[in-house]
Amino acid sequence: MTGSTETLLDVVDLDVVYPGKGRRQPPHRVLRQVSLELGTGRTLGLVGESGSGKTTLGRAVLGLAPVSGGDIVFQGRSIARLDRRQRRVLSRELQVVFQDPFTSLNPSMQIGAILAEPLRAQGWTTEAARARVRELLDLVALPSDAIQRRPREFSGGQRQRVAIARALALAPALIVCDEPVSALDLSTQARVLDLFLSIQRETNVSYLFVSHDLDVVRHVSHDVAVMYGGEIVERGSGRQVTERPQHPYTQRLLLSSPVLDPDAQAERRRARQELSPDARQERDEKEIPA
Repeated sequence: MTGSTETLLDVVDLDVVYPGKGRRQPPHRVLRQVSLELGTGRTLGLVGESGSGKTTLGRAVLGLAPVSGGDIVFQGRSIARLDRRQRRVLSRELQVVFQDPFTSLNPSMQIGAILAEPLRAQGWTTEAARARVRELLDLVALPSDAIQRRPREFSGGQRQRVAIARALALAPALIVCDEPVSALDLSTQARVLDLFLSIQRETNVSYLFVSHDLDVVRHVSHDVAVMYGGEIVERGSGRQVTERPQHPYTQRLLLSSPVLDPDAQAERRRARQELSPDARQERDEKEIPA
């Protein structure tokens, strides 16, 4: 994977705070002064367990979560507080691929119409949109007759390819990938991840790749940031973070990834338990002299 190191996305001291439910509930701070950078043509893997804040960060970049403090700079321009019209214009350069392709695709529309929709919204002619749709199907390795078919006629992996093609329709600079392979089986995951890599080589698009799985982000990411409790606790190159993690939380994430060997899996489970906060606290208490 190659690409320019020019900064495309710069997140600076970002805070996201949701109001409390009801009068007596205090506000809930989801992100705490999060900062990160993503270069042109590169992939930043954003990894953490449920509730870590990784999805909220992706949603904030997309304008779907309220920014309470800090800034998000995209292509040299602040996008943290754009209105709806400005966001619509920005969609030419910033797109998203969601976790479940079936719910993100209109089941009543043919694939050709789904892929042409963002093009027509930007003023493309019917002929130009039709030609672009054919290019997109070829780019994601779907047959040309997919144009007349509907989402229910495809497998989960094929539907995700359609979702990727739609995100690519306007040739964006950045795609936020929100758990894009977690709903797929392992063999399909591998093929879709390889597709992301192939597309990046061809188009130089950048990915903010959100996942709970270190093995997945290892496969696609130049750099990795690990989130826990709304903060980034470790960051570095993809190889360093996924092979030699320094933070105990990242080490636990790595050990939670399944392996095929039952004995190795059992050893990982024991090691992960040793790294748990409760286990460390109990061990420390035993070492304190009476």
